[in-house]
Parts: sequence; C-alpha cells; structure tokens
Amino acid sequence: MSEHTRLLGQVAPALKDLREEAERIREGDITRPVREIAPLSLRVQQLAMECTRQFHDLSTSQYAVMKGGQENLAHLAGACAQVSLAATLCNLAIHHRTEVLLYEDADPTPKTSRDQLRRAGDEMQRAATTYRALARLLSRRLASTASRTEDQQLIAHALANGSEKASAPASTPSSPAPPRPAPKPFTHTRR
Repeated sequence: MSEHTRLLGQVAPALKDLREEAERIREGDITRPVREIAPLSLRVQQLAMECTRQFHDLSTSQYAVMKGGQENLAHLAGACAQVSLAATLCNLAIHHRTEVLLYEDADPTPKTSRDQLRRAGDEMQRAATTYRALARLLSRRLASTASRTEDQQLIAHALANGSEKASAPASTPSSPAPPRPAPKPFTHTRR
C-alpha cells in the first residue's frame, strides 16, 4: 500500500505541471496547434492511462476492503475520468484550431481552442485535488497503528468471507426468473 500511496502522491504534481503547460499554450497565439498542443495531449493521455491502471490495481487489491476503500475508489474513478476528459479536450483544442483549414466558415481565431484548453486545465485541477486528498488519506491510515489494525481486521474478515463463499455449494433458484420484456425499438421521426 505504501507504493500505491507514493504513486497517488505523484499524480497531483504531474497534473499541476500539465495544467501550467496548458495555460502557457492557451496564452499564446496557437499558430502551430499540432506542434504546440499534441505533446501536451499525449502526456495527459499517458497519465490518464497510468491513473486507470493504478485505479484497476487498487480496486483488485486489499484497498477495496479497507475502511472507506470503496468510497475512495469511487472518487478515484471520477478523477481518472477527469484526466481522460482533459486529454480529450486537448485533442479538441487541436481540432478546433485546425478546422479553418477544412471549412470556410470556421473560426480563424484560437478562441475555441483556448476555451478547450481552459476546460482541460479545470479538469486537471479537480483531479489533482482528489488525488492529493486520497494520497494524504491513505498515508495517514498507513501511519496510524490503530487504523492499520482496523484495516487488517477488515481484510482478514473479507478473506474469511471470501473463502466461506468459495467453499459453499452454489444454490439454484427454485423457479426461473421471469423473462424481461423486449426493449422498444428506436424510431426516428422526421420533422
């Protein structure tokens, strides 16, 4: 768990650096959107993948049965989604800035791209706040002898219940479940 705490703690500073880079790009003219924004987008996407991997690892570890573990995992899932959304917004910033090459009526200014980068920064800030709080919380639980003992008891209880469920014979329902009604087909109406 101490390794997970360390990894959780590294995400917030990484997001802060990426957010600052997005702000620098946003303040510029964005005359070369692919060259200027794509490296940021790639790094945010890479971080999103790392966050999702860590979320998966935590959700299948003993963390899930620790006190508050399920709730913390739910917060972590939201933060992972925010980092992924930030990467998508960076890609949209590239797209909106390059639309002028494809469409006559596209906005030739970087206004929309700047807005996408601002929103990406906001998502990164929210995710960083969550990661910082979760890293602190896990660090405190690991530092407290009473909390570690409580978590060890919860883990032992979960493991005992898991082995009891695995050795119990599977029960079969006395009657089959009623059939579910067929979904209504989607109909497209013209106006």
